[in-house]
Amino acid sequence: MSLAIRTEKLSKTYLSGFLRRPFAGLSDLTMEVKIGSSFGFIGPNGAGKTTTIKTLMGLQRPTSGQAWIHGVAIADPESRRRVGFMPERPYFYEHLTAWEFLDFYARLTEVEAAARRPRIEALLERVGLARFREVPLGKFSKGMLQRAGIAQALVNDPDLVVLDEPMSGLDPLGRVLVRDIIQEERRKGKTVFFSSHILGDVEAICDEVAIVVAGTLRGQGTVRELIGQTADEVDCTFVIAGDPPGRVMRRDGDRVTVRVPSGNVDATIDAVRAAGGHVLDVHPNARTLEEVLLDEVERAKLVNEKRLGVLA
Repeated sequence: MSLAIRTEKLSKTYLSGFLRRPFAGLSDLTMEVKIGSSFGFIGPNGAGKTTTIKTLMGLQRPTSGQAWIHGVAIADPESRRRVGFMPERPYFYEHLTAWEFLDFYARLTEVEAAARRPRIEALLERVGLARFREVPLGKFSKGMLQRAGIAQALVNDPDLVVLDEPMSGLDPLGRVLVRDIIQEERRKGKTVFFSSHILGDVEAICDEVAIVVAGTLRGQGTVRELIGQTADEVDCTFVIAGDPPGRVMRRDGDRVTVRVPSGNVDATIDAVRAAGGHVLDVHPNARTLEEVLLDEVERAKLVNEKRLGVLA
């Protein structure tokens, strides 16, 4: 199997505070990212997402463990030659125009001179900044800077695109744009590895997802594998004058949505009709990626509380 990223027990420990106490930012991360996939990396704040990305990008050294990009160890700068990267908090040279900014990074990543101009023009158009090409970045809004950062990550036509929180600061149109770019890169056979707190976007566009909590990998797989393929409960919406059967989730006058076990749907519909009601909608209440993440956070808390109890 061809892998864009592979980590094996990758760990990073920081020394924190005046007493320099060790703090595990990442613990024994073992993960695989297939070539040509869109891969979502999710977790709460402080979970270890940015630590992982910085380590893969050579911005900090791991305390232990190993990692490879396209089979090349991350200790070798050559591993990042065909990588495009946008950090969580990118630094922008505010005196540069959008064009100059992309030209600078195109030169830095050794894009051939003949290819630079058409590629920059195409990228500015692609991220919706073409009419701002001569505007200094210091005059850009946060969302516009985010678009410029994404263009920068693509300027060398990389095989692997690594984006840390690419949806941050974007309006709904900007988020749709980034989703489209990720899917387009994937269709071209490129690999996109990105972290995000916007789980609906991750759920919609990712082939695989990894969940990290408190520096530890808590799960990896397709969205369907993580949330489960079946729904144990079903939401039924209907109009009824009397008391509705089932657990009421929403009510607006006579319009009621109730949640019932999947095996009770037929009986619920029969009861509504018998009471003179009218069924409007029936759909499974499938788990979401957000619920899976919250469950993993809660499990991590319980494990930590037990560990502290043993130490006490």
